[in-house]
Amino acid sequence: MSVSSPAPAPVSAPSEADLLDFVRRIAADAELIAALPLDPEGRTWVRLDGPGGSEAWLIGWPPGTGTGWHDHADSLGAFMTAAGELQENSLAARLPTDCWRTLELTDGVDRERRLTAGQGRAFGRHHVHEVLNESPDRHAVSVHAYFPPLPRIRRYSRSGRVLRLEQVERPEDWQ
Repeated sequence: MSVSSPAPAPVSAPSEADLLDFVRRIAADAELIAALPLDPEGRTWVRLDGPGGSEAWLIGWPPGTGTGWHDHADSLGAFMTAAGELQENSLAARLPTDCWRTLELTDGVDRERRLTAGQGRAFGRHHVHEVLNESPDRHAVSVHAYFPPLPRIRRYSRSGRVLRLEQVERPEDWQ
């Protein structure tokens, strides 16, 4: 007679709520936030272990920096401001996922959020946004988590209502 061990329970993929809970907990860790090296010229980041195999980052934002318009392809995400204030501009529209280069946006799709320390949000797949530290003299720090880990980021330019796909980046481009 043989005795077998039960199979390990499958790990479920983290939800938007799980990612938001994670970034909230990390943003509240004052010691970790204070340990992030801040550069006066460019963003700094440290990779973190996120829940359920997610990809997570602690990011420092010098005054006047931002991401430019982008999306996270097929990943869910969440981010939380841990220090300072960030501006998120986003589109309340689902864009085609592939095979387009230029798109004219309709009226009413723009959304703006100011996120001070302790404020954040979760978002679904194909969420298009830009994140900015508009402060003239103060760094901001934020925590970000994505699942599945980022397969690619699509970068866009924006002129009025026209959104143009400019570049597709893959993880090997960020190393």
